[in-house]
Amino acid sequence: MGKYTQPTYLESALVEQGYRITLPRKAIAGLLGQKHTGFTIEALNDELPLVSRATVYRTVKLFIEVGLVCKLSNMDGARVYSVTRSGHHHHHYVCVRCGAVEEFRADAVDQLLKSIGADLPGQVVDHRIELYVACDRCPVGQGE
Repeated sequence: MGKYTQPTYLESALVEQGYRITLPRKAIAGLLGQKHTGFTIEALNDELPLVSRATVYRTVKLFIEVGLVCKLSNMDGARVYSVTRSGHHHHHYVCVRCGAVEEFRADAVDQLLKSIGADLPGQVVDHRIELYVACDRCPVGQGE
């Protein structure tokens, strides 16, 4: 038998919500736990040659549904995904140079959304805010 490894926080979160941890889910969760930048499902699939493409897509969709992965868009509209590191509502910024995806919270944004919501003829049920930045970690002039 393989050596026992502690479940990742992604695996633990799935179990807490009543999902089984299959070997493909374990492999995907382990890889996602190492991601610190945005990723595409295609790239994830390439890194998991023993897991079928359909299983990778279904598992990422499950992680999105349970709030462990966020689906974002690059400036060109291409889909990119990010592992959620916080358990609360948040927004994202995406570096246009290196692809890093970070979560942020801003009281000013929350207040603005409340104000806008009060002026709308219905209830806001969801929103998404993504800021595109050239992050401080990227050398100046890279990708320009």
